[in-house]
Amino acid sequence: MSIYTKKGDDGRTSLIDGISVSKSDDRIELLGTIDELNSAIGLAKVIAEKTLYDNLARRQQELLQMMSGIADPRNPKYRFSKEDTLTLEEGIDHMENSFPRVKEFVLYGGCEQSARLDMARAVARRAERRFRKAALKYGADPKAMQYLNRLSDYLYVAARYADYRASVRMDEHPGKETT
Repeated sequence: MSIYTKKGDDGRTSLIDGISVSKSDDRIELLGTIDELNSAIGLAKVIAEKTLYDNLARRQQELLQMMSGIADPRNPKYRFSKEDTLTLEEGIDHMENSFPRVKEFVLYGGCEQSARLDMARAVARRAERRFRKAALKYGADPKAMQYLNRLSDYLYVAARYADYRASVRMDEHPGKETT
C-alpha cells in the first residue's frame, strides 16, 4: 500500500467518520497544530532524563487521544476525564516543590532541554487558541480543552525545572557545559 492516496489533492480531507472537509477547516487546523505540538514534545523528549522522558511520552499518547476525539467527537472512548487534568496538576505540583522557582519574567533558552520544552509550550498555547475557535463552531470536549491548558502549564514548569537542574550542574562543575 502506498503512502499517498491522492484523495487530498483537491484541498479536502476526511475526518474519522468519513465526513469530507476542507484542509483549511478549523478542526483540521487544530489537528495539525496538535500534531506539531506532539512533534515538539518528541524533540524535547529525546534529550530528557528517564522520568521526564516517560512523562512526555505519556503526554504524547494523550495528545493522540485528543486528536482522535477531535476527528471523531461522538466517540466516548476519546473523551478526557477530570483525572487526566489532575494527573498533570500533580506533576506540576511535584516539580514546583522540587526547586525554588523564580517569580519574574524568564528569558527562554537557559539550557537546551528548557528551550525545547518552551517551544513545545508555545505550540501548546497556539493549540489552545485553535481549540477554542474550533469548539465555538463545532463543539468540543471541555475536559480536553482544560487538559490542553494545563499541559502548557506543565511544559512551562518542566522547562523552568530543566533550567534549575542545568544551573545546579553548572555550579557543581564550573566551566563544564550541560545540555
